Amino acid sequence: MSELRAATLGYAVLAATAIAYLVVYTTSLGHLPTPFDYLSLLNTSLPLVFVAIGQSLVVLTGGIDLSVGGMVGLGVAIVAAGSTSGAAVTAGWMLAAVGAGAACGAVNGLIVAKGRIAPILTTLATLSVYSGLALKVLPVPGGEISPAVRSVLTDPDVPTGLIWLGVAVAGWLVLRRTRFGMRVYAVGSDETAARAVGVPTVWVKVGVYALSGVCSGLAAVFYVSTTTSGDPNAGDSFILTSIAAVVVGGIAFAGGRGSALGAVAGAFALTLVIDVLFFAGIDPLYQSLFQGLFLVVAVLLGSLVRWRRA
Repeated sequence: MSELRAATLGYAVLAATAIAYLVVYTTSLGHLPTPFDYLSLLNTSLPLVFVAIGQSLVVLTGGIDLSVGGMVGLGVAIVAAGSTSGAAVTAGWMLAAVGAGAACGAVNGLIVAKGRIAPILTTLATLSVYSGLALKVLPVPGGEISPAVRSVLTDPDVPTGLIWLGVAVAGWLVLRRTRFGMRVYAVGSDETAARAVGVPTVWVKVGVYALSGVCSGLAAVFYVSTTTSGDPNAGDSFILTSIAAVVVGGIAFAGGRGSALGAVAGAFALTLVIDVLFFAGIDPLYQSLFQGLFLVVAVLLGSLVRWRRA
């Protein structure tokens, strides 16, 4: 129940943003959004949804993962550079991208947990390493993806994205109820106390960062599927937006409180903001300004809600 309350802000912000989207879209084009618009929005949101879930897990332990941008970029580079023929080959390279994400995330976790280096410093350093590897794999934007694979992941005419969104949400709900999920919250609430009762805090952190890497790899897969090509710098935009989704979703940066479902709602809200600004005729040069204002308002609302509950 407490998790549901924590995620309420994300749901409320998503609802408000969705209403704004409908109003601005209808005013601009004179009709309601078409099914194609909704599917495009869903498919475009999926990469951020996956990164936000991974970031949520890290933040719930009291950490932060700035390297998600590098891991997404590396995954995009692997998929785009390797997927030059049939669906089977493409699927193999997608699995490689997810595996690379898991390995990169595990490295982050080992440095943070075993080396006792602050997560923000660790992941800032590995961000540069993973971004460099992405440029090594795919020096310039390009590549392609099999249409057969795209039809399974992000078909623009069929809501396949809803299936994958359901898988992501179900995965979180199952994970939350496992022993590992409970340990994630325990470490975030009080790491010393968790260690005292036998929780293997080091391996919990390694597992959390590895899962963040897996989510980044999946985000890369869906990014390439949506855009049909690759860019080694594609992950840069996910660094701040994944953190923003976590904030909007009501997850406490001190750790131990919140739900990834709130972050999923925050991810959709942030994607909707881009469309609202577009249909409102806002100059793209000022989009970052309005996104920042949106985030500030959401944070202030969250602080107000927590203050009233206290």
